[in-house]
Amino acid sequence: MITTLYGIKNCDTIKKAKKWLETHSIEYHFHDYRVDGLDPQWLKTTEANLGWDKLLNQRGTTFRQLSDVQKSDLNTEKALALMLEAPAMIKRPVLIHADNYYLGFKPDQYQQIFAN
Repeated sequence: MITTLYGIKNCDTIKKAKKWLETHSIEYHFHDYRVDGLDPQWLKTTEANLGWDKLLNQRGTTFRQLSDVQKSDLNTEKALALMLEAPAMIKRPVLIHADNYYLGFKPDQYQQIFAN
């Protein structure tokens, strides 16, 4: 079973998640959106599992710098297009483990995920 962590390597939350996984000797693959790219089908599948409203980071700098027109009338299609254009708008990290999708990092949450 391959565990994959998605995000951007210089993100502080990604660094914490990676450190947690390494400290607990959990093998994982790290996919950096900026280095490895962002597959539109992966994004669609991830959105279907988590919801665009949770996946799109509307509090981040990248989103806040958008025009009011770009931020208005958000829906699945528009949110996916924004995230494909600027992957930094995707909340981090996205963790896929045992075909389940998780968003964000909290040590307690990871403890539960990997307890099985």
